[in-house]
Amino acid sequence: MRKSTVLWIVAFLITLGSAFWQKTTGPTYPIRFGEQLGQVEIKGKLLRTHSINGDLPVRIEINGSSDRVTGEVVWRRYPTNDEWSRQALVLEQGELRTTLPAQPAAGKLEYRVELEAAGAQLVLPADETAVARFKGDVPVAVLIVHVACMFLGMLWSLRTGFEAFARGPALRRQALVTLLLIGVGGLLLGPVVQKYAFDAYWTGWPLGEDLTDNKLAVAVLFWVIAVVRTRARPSQGKLASRCTPGRWWAVAAMVVTLVIFAIPHSLHGSTLDYETMEHVQG
Repeated sequence: MRKSTVLWIVAFLITLGSAFWQKTTGPTYPIRFGEQLGQVEIKGKLLRTHSINGDLPVRIEINGSSDRVTGEVVWRRYPTNDEWSRQALVLEQGELRTTLPAQPAAGKLEYRVELEAAGAQLVLPADETAVARFKGDVPVAVLIVHVACMFLGMLWSLRTGFEAFARGPALRRQALVTLLLIGVGGLLLGPVVQKYAFDAYWTGWPLGEDLTDNKLAVAVLFWVIAVVRTRARPSQGKLASRCTPGRWWAVAAMVVTLVIFAIPHSLHGSTLDYETMEHVQG
């Protein structure tokens, strides 16, 4: 098998691992649970992101004598000092169900589920509340292209870094492709997604502290430098002739991009301040 093919396979596998990490971490992904309450098995997930165009559903699957289980959802707006509200869960088709009221874009609710069966009690989550953020609906086509460009950018970033290590002949081209993919997916479509979701194109530096926007800006900056440096003329001399121009900048840009993709998505993102009704980061 050719060395180039092996490097593409390795880059693809690392990208898949990164995609799985992003899919299963961060403050927007559901809290999944499977617990035993007396003689009843409780399963389900607590949503932590939802559309502003509908109430947030809370559903608890009951496997066993569901008529023995009762429960409530305890909730309030986040972050506020509002009094906690209680909302009864209603048994429907083997599930305990209710909904929590929709909030404006970037508005959040914190909530927990309290269940009881034959004297046994269960609180979900056990140690803290679930915090759900509401967002506007993003057109599917825009979202697909955005996500595809970002993860293809991750793939090409890794492959470009490997090419730099191997002193391969395609370094310039691969660095440019990486920059274009991350630029289109992040700098072009990222703000469009943000506008649909939270009515703001950019909330990173210098306008705000949104970690997703800021880490994207850092990645693009490193790849701009890498592209410029890889297109520089080679230095003269015996020792210098062994070094590909910009090679270590491409490696640095790859490492920075890999680290950035390890940071959970939407961490320290847009939050509605209910006192001022303005968006902050938190």
